[in-house]
Amino acid sequence: MNKITKTLVGFALLVLLFVFSCQNKTDIKDSIIEGKASLFVDESILPIIEDEEAVFETEYNAKLHLIPKSENEIINSLLNDTVRIAVLSRKLSDKEVKAFQSKKVNPKVTPFATDAVAFVKNKAANDSLIALQDVIEFLKGKEVPAIKGIVFDNPNSGTVRYMNELSGITITNQKNVFSLKSNEDVIKYVAANNGMVGVIGINWIFQPPLNLQGDIDKLNVLAVKGINQTEFFFPTQDNLATGKYPLARDLYIVNCQGYSGLGMGFGSFLTGERGQRIVLKSGLLPVRTPGRKIVIRNTITKDKN
Repeated sequence: MNKITKTLVGFALLVLLFVFSCQNKTDIKDSIIEGKASLFVDESILPIIEDEEAVFETEYNAKLHLIPKSENEIINSLLNDTVRIAVLSRKLSDKEVKAFQSKKVNPKVTPFATDAVAFVKNKAANDSLIALQDVIEFLKGKEVPAIKGIVFDNPNSGTVRYMNELSGITITNQKNVFSLKSNEDVIKYVAANNGMVGVIGINWIFQPPLNLQGDIDKLNVLAVKGINQTEFFFPTQDNLATGKYPLARDLYIVNCQGYSGLGMGFGSFLTGERGQRIVLKSGLLPVRTPGRKIVIRNTITKDKN
């Protein structure tokens, strides 16, 4: 190979390296704290993620596009590479993890809060207690005097999957068991229909949109007696922390980006001091209690009138 040929080959290699480097920079539209990214969110926990997103975007030059979806839609989108970041109310299964690994993707799954599946009823029912066993019996087709019907958010939601696993049955076409489209639809329906039991994420009660407040005011959140419990417990932070409430579930952010992007940045924010404080104020249970700073003063000053 003569000197001229070597020079041409070297120049061609430099051009290829430049093209590939530019292409990679174009493909990656975000970093840990900058850029734009889409995020699929389990619809039953949308309010808390909206709060986290609002604060995250005020602190960093970042824009997250939140898209509420059912659990099944989110899992399928992750597996089909339609989306790379998601928030779910469960871990990925071993089968799903293997499917990602077969494509050379190692998803990072990080817990950030504990949520509660809640039962709600119209206040006209004048009832605030429900036994989990009664709910399961009703789902199996048996009559329960205190339950006229049960309403779920979406047939493909994490809430339905959770109750399927809990009851040991598949909720499909049972008598007087209905699936709508969203938690918002469940709230509106139960608020307008006495005797119906709605199954929703408790976050929708703690942080409802303004347009739903009137319907929320017409509902009672029910205290639940678990299968092996003798007492009824409301879905409060204390009862979630002590394990007394029987319908608790952990929340996770799933990051399949494969590089240091907004998935990593938002995940770190959710589990960090600021993100955990937002969880605490939302009524859910953070995975770690945010610290409190105590300032000790050497002198006492009087407040001005």
